[in-house]
Amino acid sequence: MHSPRISPIFENRFDAGSQLAAKLAEYQGQPVVVLAIPNGGLPVALQVALALGADLDVVISRKLPIPLRPEGGFGAIADDGAVIINEEVLKEVNLTEQQVNYQVGMVRTDIRQRSLLYRGTKPLSIISGKTVIIVDDGLASGYTMIAAVESVRRRRPARVVVAVPAAAEAAVERLEEVVDQVVTVATGGMSRFYIADYYRYWHVLSDEEGLKCLKEYRMRRFASNIEPSPDRPKGSS
Repeated sequence: MHSPRISPIFENRFDAGSQLAAKLAEYQGQPVVVLAIPNGGLPVALQVALALGADLDVVISRKLPIPLRPEGGFGAIADDGAVIINEEVLKEVNLTEQQVNYQVGMVRTDIRQRSLLYRGTKPLSIISGKTVIIVDDGLASGYTMIAAVESVRRRRPARVVVAVPAAAEAAVERLEEVVDQVVTVATGGMSRFYIADYYRYWHVLSDEEGLKCLKEYRMRRFASNIEPSPDRPKGSS
């Protein structure tokens, strides 16, 4: 049983997004596209995009789970097929090529389904020549984010920024090698890093909750006379 070693600094993902947005104030009014990694990144990205007056879309990147240890991962895949493998973990868990291919196939199927859910037939946002801020609710290993970065880079943005409320120091160092800037509210150097420890209210977001964030963004950005969604969790701002 895991016992948190720090006091929470965010009420929930909405509060985390507000605090993160303050760290990104330099991008306000600039040609910026905020890309959320669903589902957990959407409430955070909602607050960031609204604060910056930026467009909001998703980039779907999923962890490659270790068989029988689904909370752990040996890499990640993004929605354009980019695959990032953590060779260290792969060697440690000693997976066969067949097991790796099976997990890759399962995750690719999941990504296709999620792309249909979140995007349908809508084309990808145009990001060429713009600053892209990729947002999630935290970074543990960083491999899911790296897969998203690889996918986004292929669409030729001018600048790629990774922004998360909380991150492991090792993950930040890993990301700094592949992006222009990493922005966090808090970082931790503990050997076992748990994103949930930084949140007072934490749960796994459903697809329905993720879709509500996109709906709220459209309402608040393009129809200011409509009030925010009443379904926002307790303690949000």
